[in-house]
Amino acid sequence: MNINEQLIRKKITNQEGWISIAGNILLFAIKLWAGIVSGSLAIVADAWHTLSDSVSSLFVILSAKISYKKPDKTHPYGHGRFELVASIFIGMLLLIVGYNFIKEGVVKFIEQGTTNYGTLAIIVTVVSAITKEAMSQYAMWGYRKTGSEALKADGWHHRSDAISSIILLVGILIGNRVWWIDSLLSVLVALFIIYTAYKIIKDSISSILGEGVKPELEGKLKTIAHNIAKRDVFVHHIHLHNYVLHKELTFHICLPSEMNIDIAHDIITEIEDTIREDLNIEATIHVDPIEPAS
Repeated sequence: MNINEQLIRKKITNQEGWISIAGNILLFAIKLWAGIVSGSLAIVADAWHTLSDSVSSLFVILSAKISYKKPDKTHPYGHGRFELVASIFIGMLLLIVGYNFIKEGVVKFIEQGTTNYGTLAIIVTVVSAITKEAMSQYAMWGYRKTGSEALKADGWHHRSDAISSIILLVGILIGNRVWWIDSLLSVLVALFIIYTAYKIIKDSISSILGEGVKPELEGKLKTIAHNIAKRDVFVHHIHLHNYVLHKELTFHICLPSEMNIDIAHDIITEIEDTIREDLNIEATIHVDPIEPAS
């Protein structure tokens, strides 16, 4: 990833974080007002929950600040993996949200509680659902534009809030006729949120631990090396290290032991340069000698 791409990625991530914070504070004020006016403790509680969502957005901003710090002696490969740490943190918040949905749904089912908050509650709930889904769409757009896992996680966090607002709305509209529908929907959506959180955390941890090279990339490496060396160089021992903002690749090739060292060096340099230009990966190549047939 070149400098311009990094700057664009940082800008989009930073903007999403601040927009999310502003949106959450605005929704908090609207919900708190509606809760006080209508006397609904549920809406007041939901208002504080919305304000607490700013924590995940603050973590997105923090990831943008730390991830793009230049390499130093302690972290010679940069700080890009902090973005994965941010994703894990947001994923944990989603797990908490999912757990709370299940707990509240079960309690409401046991108590046979219904939801009936009036016209003001309906308006505020609809506004909340639309706003949070719009924030989710923006975060997901940023993820597709930059590949930032932190933005993806924050997008799902916004979507979980939009879904919770829809559940509340369903309860308001039909809760008097089907008293248990809100409880059922809460549990079903909670399971979906928990699964999403699991995927976010799993993918982030997998990247931190290190992943094998995909067959598609291995095929591209072999094609590049073969075309440049004008022979089959038997690409093997491939290791890819993903530092989020850039990737480091090492692998071995085989060249004839009698080949002039300058020629071998030129071949290796051209392969490394082509990989950098075509695949945006920094490669380091080790040469194994092939003894001439006797």
